[in-house]
Amino acid sequence: MRIEIRGNQVLLDGYVNAVGRESRILPSQRGPFKEQVVPGTFQKALDKTDNVDLLFNHLESRKLGSTSEGNLQLFEDNIGLRAIAKVFDEEIINKAKNGELRGWSFSFADNNQNWKENEDGIYRRFLDDIDLFEVSILDKTPAYVATSIEARGEEHVIKENRGYENKALTEDLTPKEDEVREVDYSLYEKEIEFIKLRGGH
Repeated sequence: MRIEIRGNQVLLDGYVNAVGRESRILPSQRGPFKEQVVPGTFQKALDKTDNVDLLFNHLESRKLGSTSEGNLQLFEDNIGLRAIAKVFDEEIINKAKNGELRGWSFSFADNNQNWKENEDGIYRRFLDDIDLFEVSILDKTPAYVATSIEARGEEHVIKENRGYENKALTEDLTPKEDEVREVDYSLYEKEIEFIKLRGGH
């Protein structure tokens, strides 16, 4: 995860989760299992939603932005779900300066229960059709598995969280008090335009 501090804002750029790779062994009611996000699943989820929120530690009271607000870009590439976020929250900026941001997590609902039992007794679960609700930046080691049941309209949806710990590379580009310079955002803006051309959110 790349973190750039620029005065009163911070740029976060990293992968929320990988695709096409097995997770470590996870617990479930069925027994231990390994999980894999099928390539294309994240992009399909993005294409069918109008908005994905950016939260801090999955707290709805700590919303940092969203794709519809324009400060969060999400797209899937050959590695996984990539997030680029521009955050103006003072607490997040301070945590970035102190090296306290640990990784990403995302909340989803599985629309197609695709489980297979392996000969080793460990189930394999393939995520190929999900609803993506939000992504979160975390200041603690991600708990890879968390599950809750939420009411959405007249239905009850099983909402799951998945965490992905990133090694953060932090760079403070804030001008010193005795420096006078104009911060160049052209690279960031060009990258966002490129993502939009590719159909990213």
